[in-house]
Amino acid sequence: MPTFNDPLPDAADASAALRGLAHASRTFDNPADTYAVLGDVISGVRSLRQVLDQLADAHLTHRERAHDDSGNHVAGADSALTAADELHQAGTLLDQVHDRLDTAFGHSGKIAWHPAPAIEQAPLSEPAARRWVSVVFLQGEDADEVLDLIDQDGTDAAIEHLKRFDYGDETTSAAMENGYVYDEPPAGPLDRVVADGDYILTSNAAMGHVSLLRAHPVPLDSPLAGSGARPSREAMRTSPVADRDWFAGPAGGTASVARGLSL
Repeated sequence: MPTFNDPLPDAADASAALRGLAHASRTFDNPADTYAVLGDVISGVRSLRQVLDQLADAHLTHRERAHDDSGNHVAGADSALTAADELHQAGTLLDQVHDRLDTAFGHSGKIAWHPAPAIEQAPLSEPAARRWVSVVFLQGEDADEVLDLIDQDGTDAAIEHLKRFDYGDETTSAAMENGYVYDEPPAGPLDRVVADGDYILTSNAAMGHVSLLRAHPVPLDSPLAGSGARPSREAMRTSPVADRDWFAGPAGGTASVARGLSL
């Protein structure tokens, strides 16, 4: 819950909420939901604009207290002034972002989304019935390493690297427990999707995320075989999987790296 008076926890909560939205908004079962989400995003941009101005003002207001690591006040005050200027410039750019979003919001509100056409599919045989479970989802600096690996050595090398996070039945159980099981591999329109046997690699260098999913066979008498396995939006928002020890890194690793299950 926001404190409305302590910027430190409120900033952390805002960052976590945006990470959750980045996960949850990768797929929209109902495209009409985009209108409400877009409205909330615009409201967030307005608040962020105010935050940037207030951060800049704080740097200016307390400039007399600014020093560099060597205790030089002139250098510290100069850095404070430069930081404030950059923050004001960022706020000006956000004004353009807001205007673009507001235009998109208006056009989105004019859309009447019709139901998707029904598609008849032949029943799957037992060997063909399967779902996709999330092995690992990386974003930010954690994803940069894998995205660089894709650029340098290709997607095969990236898939082999991410397979280290697949703990077999333990990974499958955790994905099912937390709702990260899918009828089809989830991917955004700008994601790069590469298949390698039972694995699917999705990556997006522009958005800074990469994920690996694995096919999981589902017997016809399993509860998953007769119904869609895509997680609910609420389950995706509230999943506690990031706290699981198995999630921290590959077996035998020496450093713990924060990760989230896919999508």
